[in-house]
Amino acid sequence: MRSTFMAFVVALAVLPSGTAAHAAPSEDAGTLSAAPDCVTFGADWRYTFVSNDCSDTHTVKVVYRDGTDVPCRLAPPRALITFPGYGTQGNEVLGVVLCDAADGA
Repeated sequence: MRSTFMAFVVALAVLPSGTAAHAAPSEDAGTLSAAPDCVTFGADWRYTFVSNDCSDTHTVKVVYRDGTDVPCRLAPPRALITFPGYGTQGNEVLGVVLCDAADGA
């Protein structure tokens, strides 16, 4: 259920219309896709921890409601990667997406 919800939230984040357009920069909208179910995250105000429980390495980044752009990070199997949290200004972590090779790591 949680993974279905996250896939829905991430899909909304990459749509180029309405308020969801602020969640992902429009120049990235064509290159983002939801991370697989084996990539999970936990967010608090200071840090967002992304865990890769897949057997493959993935290049990922976190999507924020306010469109904050963070660099893509390489996540080998069983890795725990740290991203900024949602802060104290009402931002929100919407999910984790895969980066394509053009985004870098």
